Order: sequence, then structure tokens, then C-alpha cells
Amino acid sequence: MNIRERIRELTEEAVGWRRDIHQHPELGYEEKRTSQLVTDILTASNIIAHRGLAKTGVVGVLKCGSSPRSIALRADMDALALPEANSFSYRSVHENKMHACGHDGHTAILLGAARYLAGSRNFDGTVYFIFQPAEEGGGGAEAMIKDGLFERFPCDVIYGMHNLPGLPVGHFAMCTGPMMASFDSFDITIEGVGGHAAMPHLTIDPVVVAANLITVLPTIIARNINPTHAAVLSISHIKSGEPTYNVIPDKVVIKGCVRTLQPDTRSLVKHRVKTLVEGMCVTFGAKCRLDYNPLYPVLINSSEEIEHASRAAIGVVGKEAVDTDCSPMMGSEDFAAMLQQKPGAYLFIGNGDGEGNCMIHNPGYDFNDEIIPIGIEYWCRLVEDCLNKSIEKRC
Repeated sequence: MNIRERIRELTEEAVGWRRDIHQHPELGYEEKRTSQLVTDILTASNIIAHRGLAKTGVVGVLKCGSSPRSIALRADMDALALPEANSFSYRSVHENKMHACGHDGHTAILLGAARYLAGSRNFDGTVYFIFQPAEEGGGGAEAMIKDGLFERFPCDVIYGMHNLPGLPVGHFAMCTGPMMASFDSFDITIEGVGGHAAMPHLTIDPVVVAANLITVLPTIIARNINPTHAAVLSISHIKSGEPTYNVIPDKVVIKGCVRTLQPDTRSLVKHRVKTLVEGMCVTFGAKCRLDYNPLYPVLINSSEEIEHASRAAIGVVGKEAVDTDCSPMMGSEDFAAMLQQKPGAYLFIGNGDGEGNCMIHNPGYDFNDEIIPIGIEYWCRLVEDCLNKSIEKRC
């Protein structure tokens, strides 16, 4: 039986896992049911499962042969704090929690690959199956690293994969170098002197300071950053006082985020935000506090691992359906932290572009089960290629 026939047999079961996970979503570091399901499936597949990294993370270990080579494959498990708008039978049973990013599908695909590889054992070396918690803003990758992920499971290389709505089913997209942006958040607190709206001369109006900052902060991108270096600064929230007509509040809070594709650009934006916030507050006589939080680094793919990934993808869907020079995206992914520790690659698998298909983080999103066998076969071909029994490679 060839790889495709065996995976076809596994697909129905993997779809069942995916829909079960979708129906029972769990937020970051709360994935107890999901991690138990993952552990049970790995154990039933004769794969050693290790639990407890970053609270709810799971790592499966599968060894075959005598080679010291090793490869790690990573999937994310957490859901989003979002009410589901879908009405199908496996919709979320938890209010304001749903798998709106496809992590249910990523987990099912990796479980399917683990089961296939445990049965075929057509490789020489060690495969680590990493099921990560808290990707959605919780920094689960960094938490697993701090818990000793790579000391306990010392892989040579690591690979990740994410579904992408808009990219057709049966297609892959990837690129060498920066592929997804860094992610920093900031909180600006402006403290003035409140008072009567009819007597503004007796106040220090923080709303005016905030309005000027909201206007000037985006000019950092337009006037301080090299135009060929992509960067985004967005103001996402502003709050001041209570809804009234005749009171000038004493405080305003602004929230926003910064995305960049170059580490130097990231540092420059941070410096300019600090300078402008402090300068604007001095200009108006207000006080300010800036909390600037570096969250995810730039996701950078290494060239050799992209070659391996593209070769495996081409083996699944053919050369015409594999884009190896896609444009980087300004979204962020905490798998970047793992790529800072190990060489590796991250790619997109098409979730479809037909009618009714919507982008991730949407209440109407659902992972496309049609791509589950495609994803499983990609993982399996990647492992068998990298840990080829007859060829020594960095993989």
C-alpha cells in the first residue's frame, strides 16, 4: 500500500479528531482536554508522549533505526475568545470560544502524520511531534522553550505549517528569509488635569495630547522607515473618561501594535514611539507612561529547510501548485521563537478560495477538511525525505 492510499484510510478518523477538537475549543494554557486527546492518540499509535511543557504542551517522540538525525514538526492547539457564528453539528459548545484560526485542523493533521509514520517507519532517525499551547498571543512557543523543549528534545531542524484561506486547496506557499512580521504591542497612558469643558484653560487636556499622538505616530512609518522595509503601526484602542459633554477627563489610554520584517526596523520604531510620546507630553505639559511589549520576533525561514519543504510539497501537489517565493505577510506567528533556536521553515497550505470561504479570526470561519490528507502527506514526505535511510543530510 502506497503512502497516499494509507493516508486516505486515515483521513476519516483525522476529520473526526478535527471536528471533536473544534466542538470543544480551549484557550491558551487551558488546553487540558485537547492535550489529553493528543496524548491518547499518540499513545495508541505506539508513540511516547510527554506532557506538561508550558502547562498543556505535548511532545511525541518516535524513533526508528540508529541515525542520530532528528526533525521536529509543530502544530498549535489553542482556540480564540470569539463567539462562533456557524450552525453545523460540530460548532463550539463553549460560549465565546471557537477555533477560528484552524488550530483544530493543524493538530489533526499532525496526529494523522504521527499515526502514519508510526506504522510505516520508513525513516532513520527521530521525529518529535510538538503540540504547542497558547499561540494566540500567549507566547506558548517561548514558554515551551523556557521549559526545556530543545534540551529535552534536541531536534536538528524544525518545521511549521498554517492554513491560509484564499490560497486554493492543493497549493502551498513559502519563501526564504523573513516571511511573517514581528509583533510588538504598546500601551500609552496620558495623565493631564481634568476639569469643566467650558474652562479648558484650567485643565491639561489629555484628549488633545492623544489626538496629536494618534496623528503623528503613523508618520514614523512614512518618514523614519526605509520605504523598502515593510512596517505597520496601528492604533487599535482609545479610552478616556466617561461618555459626557462637559467634562474634560484627566486620563487617556491608547493601545496599539507594531509589525516589522527586519529586526533593525523593529528597534527603530520602538525608539521613535518613545521619543514622540515623551515629546508630545512635554509639549502639552502632561505626564505619560509607555509600556512597550516585544511579543513575537520576525519569522525567518532558512534556505536549506525551504528547499526540503518545497521538495516535499511538490511531491504531494506538483511543482505548479507550490509557490516558493510568496510575499511576506505582516501577520505574526510565535513559531518564530522556535526558528530563533533551530534552523527550519514555515509554510502555508491552501484552505480554499471558493464561495463562503472567509479569513481566519472570523466568527464564520471553519477549517477545510479537504486539506487534511494533503497536509498529512506533506508532513510524511518531509520526514521520509529528511530522514532518508540511505542519505545523510542536515535534516
